[in-house]
Amino acid sequence: MSRGGVAPPLVAGAPPAGRAGGYALVVVSYLVMGSIGALVNLSSAPESMLLVLRMGIAGLVLCVLFLRRAGIRELRRPGVPLRLAAMVFFDAGGLLLFFTALRLTNVAVGMFLLFMSPVWVAILAPRLLRQRTDPWVYPAVAVAFAGLVVILIPDMTDGSVGISATGVTVALAAGFFYTGFVLTMGSLTRLVRSTTLVACESVLDALVLLPLALWQVVGTGYHLTGRDLLVSAILGVVCTAFAYTIWTEGVRRVPVAHVSILGYLEPLTAPLYALLLLGERPTAWTLLGGVLIVGAGVMVVTRGGSRVGDGEAAAEPPG
Repeated sequence: MSRGGVAPPLVAGAPPAGRAGGYALVVVSYLVMGSIGALVNLSSAPESMLLVLRMGIAGLVLCVLFLRRAGIRELRRPGVPLRLAAMVFFDAGGLLLFFTALRLTNVAVGMFLLFMSPVWVAILAPRLLRQRTDPWVYPAVAVAFAGLVVILIPDMTDGSVGISATGVTVALAAGFFYTGFVLTMGSLTRLVRSTTLVACESVLDALVLLPLALWQVVGTGYHLTGRDLLVSAILGVVCTAFAYTIWTEGVRRVPVAHVSILGYLEPLTAPLYALLLLGERPTAWTLLGGVLIVGAGVMVVTRGGSRVGDGEAAAEPPG
């Protein structure tokens, strides 16, 4: 949920105390966002309504804190509205697919498969930006797909885990949508400040998903529970507005490549949250496959993060 476009990370000569504080802020933000998957599955509300509540609450908080008249003028710059519409399409669609995948698979599988997105970015960005594809992309792709196969081995052999093909497809689709989000966000961060962009994005995500949310809630006769509202408030205030704010401050002090690597704390801690809050126990195959996928992502961000087209966008955590 964090966004680029803020002040650039400090260079090697930055004061150690400032950089240490930056690392602490970034780590805390990722540890907080690692809980999103488990929180989603704590609620039984339709995914679209949960997202509307989350993004609406976060948008309200962020607009109060950050949105200024100058920021609104930035949104009117030539080319910004169209790119913003594309970004919201990919972001809202990707989040909806991600929340759906969490419920069709489990927290660990959904999170690991979503984090294949850096590999998709590495494959697609050179073609869309007319750059040369670096050789390191190909082993990263092989490692990522090996991780995917390892995760699916139990179901391919005896169906012991119960991961549906639909769930895997939705999780992978969420990664593709997130790839589109990163690529469009990369161009916007050069035109609009991060704080303005994420506040606007949160509000627009909620508005775009609102018709579907109302249709799902009314059509099914679902009644929001106290737990649904509590989960939505935690997702909006803590996991989005708060985590984004400290991430934004932290990323100003830390090299962006380091931020990208630290981002893998999210999928690595998500299974722990799922175990503590839901009692979900990932299989050894899931953990091994997840490690391979994380390794592929780390390979991408350490060997060519700056080639994606925008260093800050490459550091985006998807939660």
